[in-house]
Amino acid sequence: MKVYLYLENGVVFEGDGFGYTEQEVIGEVVFNTGMTGYQEVLTDPSYYGQIVLMTYPLIGNYGINLDDGQSKSPKVRGFIVKEMCEFPNNFRYEISLNDYLCENKIFGMQDLDTRYLTKNIRDRGVMKGILTKRKINPEEVKKILAPYNNNDVVDKVSTKKPYTVGHGLNIAVMDFGIKQNILNTFVKKGCKMTVFPYNATAQEILAINPEGVFLSNGPGDPKDLPQSIETIKELIKVKPVVGICLGHQLLTLALGGDTTKLKFGHRGSNHPVKDLRKDRVYITSQNHGYVTSVVPDGMEVTHKNINDDSIEGMKHKTKNIFSVQYHPEACPGPGDSEYLFDEMIETIKRGRENA
Repeated sequence: MKVYLYLENGVVFEGDGFGYTEQEVIGEVVFNTGMTGYQEVLTDPSYYGQIVLMTYPLIGNYGINLDDGQSKSPKVRGFIVKEMCEFPNNFRYEISLNDYLCENKIFGMQDLDTRYLTKNIRDRGVMKGILTKRKINPEEVKKILAPYNNNDVVDKVSTKKPYTVGHGLNIAVMDFGIKQNILNTFVKKGCKMTVFPYNATAQEILAINPEGVFLSNGPGDPKDLPQSIETIKELIKVKPVVGICLGHQLLTLALGGDTTKLKFGHRGSNHPVKDLRKDRVYITSQNHGYVTSVVPDGMEVTHKNINDDSIEGMKHKTKNIFSVQYHPEACPGPGDSEYLFDEMIETIKRGRENA
């Protein structure tokens, strides 16, 4: 079955459909450079509202299992690959990629020039697109895409009511679309995580008397969350605060810094980042479209991206505040940066000792 991808710059791609193609979808088209980890990509809440292109040519060869999801269901709008493997083979395989997308009503597209599509995004920047079975003229494409935006997405992926996992160090979590392995890693390291909706008030969070606050990853532009930024401003006055990804960006804004959108983002599991304090480069897992562009007063840069010199981590010079832009919990990706969880936990413990 022929399907089409219409980009807002006028370029059209034709390919074969797979998964669920009965419903036309609109989303921001982005690419991920990982060779593996497509299940984690599909279920990462930070991809909510996006059409994800995998640059590695063969996807689906080890199938899908019931253990590796980073949330309860896929969060992408569409999924584009060069070739989908129809006969997966792995001892953990439980369902094929095609069946998984069908079951969850995710539009899939294959058998197109994914290299050319990637180059389009790199040259033009991230842009909106339509995945559909029908042919659409350029004027209609413009009318369909013009009103689309990816605002208010955190509300779609955040928990609706608080819940608790683990035992030990009492940490409050502001959930902007948290990945499961972030919680798993904190719990493994002896933490009790009470997860709050993104719009919880400072009073609600402080009511559990946490020893620190963690700001999670999530989708979208951090500037779309002014209420959360105000809450974070209140929390940093009284508690140690640490964050990852969107949490890092929100912390930047709450402390008086600024963020900006990258041309095509960082998405994949092979991005080199230098820890300036250790004078050592780590290969990292990343998924973000926004970065810190102005470092807040009082913060020092701890990590930088080797590819484009963007800011990947920062720490307060006197307060117990620390955050990183990338994903030390991996899933998918290397576990090289798991040491950062120990640093976040130590940041929170120092706040307790200094209280």
